[in-house]
Amino acid sequence: MGLRQVKADGQSRSAMLDSIGRTLTKATNGIKALADHLTTDEAFARSLVDAVELIGDSEGRVVVSGVGKSGHIGRKIAATMASTGTSAYFVHPTEASHGDLGMVTSQDVLILLSWSGETAELGNMLTYAKRFKVPIISICANRDSILARNSEVALVLPKVQEACPHGLAPTTSAMLQLAIGDALAIALLERRGFSAEDFKTFHPGGKLGAQLRLVHELAHVAEQVPLLAVGRPMSEAVIEMSSKGFGVVGIVDDGGTLVGVITDGDLRRHMTGDLLLQPVEAVMSHNPRVIKGDVLASAAMEFMQEHKVTVLFLIDDAGLPAGILHIHDLLRAGVA
Repeated sequence: MGLRQVKADGQSRSAMLDSIGRTLTKATNGIKALADHLTTDEAFARSLVDAVELIGDSEGRVVVSGVGKSGHIGRKIAATMASTGTSAYFVHPTEASHGDLGMVTSQDVLILLSWSGETAELGNMLTYAKRFKVPIISICANRDSILARNSEVALVLPKVQEACPHGLAPTTSAMLQLAIGDALAIALLERRGFSAEDFKTFHPGGKLGAQLRLVHELAHVAEQVPLLAVGRPMSEAVIEMSSKGFGVVGIVDDGGTLVGVITDGDLRRHMTGDLLLQPVEAVMSHNPRVIKGDVLASAAMEFMQEHKVTVLFLIDDAGLPAGILHIHDLLRAGVA
């Protein structure tokens, strides 16, 4: 069965686009209101800093909870924190009331989400937290709510207009909760100096995992690297280029330092009757594009695209060639 064909007349199509445009405008206005809130409300800014410090100094984990759309956003916040170096997980408040509270210790930090701050399902978690002195960070929009009043740190978001024309479906409000959760996660990431190499540990799979691999993991090394010494004839360079299959040969001086490369393009530019008799240094391109082995594969791809090259020689700290990387190696690994 093919895709269902939906035909809309000009008027209904225009109405749909108007609706979509209003939603995006309200979303944009909501994020702007949140950014303005950070600069105009000192208590809110101070609470954000306190929240980051509370989580950063904690010896336990971050436990996130919420109901409905707040619960879905809570799951995303926990996932983002976990993937950026802050140990976190989500617990549904109903499951918490039926035994999962046993996962929460006094060393943990609770992040509880509720736009109204009056969500009844969070009541047992509040009681448990007070009993066992588990600090609470709340994300809500009502400073006088039960949740905010019972939190060590209350992140009170600005009241915004929902995209729903009835003002009922959590849309803009959910986006603000997500934004502030991301802001906390990234602030914690930067606070602990979480590096791209650390990030790689938690993201070994998929395209992201490929982009986070290092160049030396994908490069060809040892006898696979096409190299030739200064002073050798071009006839040997052509053989080396052909046998190694990279369409390039690196030229090294007496100390083994890479001083030039010869590519297919160089051959075409120097195509004369005595080409094969000339020394390699007469044909090679000086100052070749090189890269270090500890560079991310994604950065290598960007470098190749920027400089319009398909092959890079890897060099070590002494400037000696340590490998060769072809753009096909990056493509096979799923970097692009």
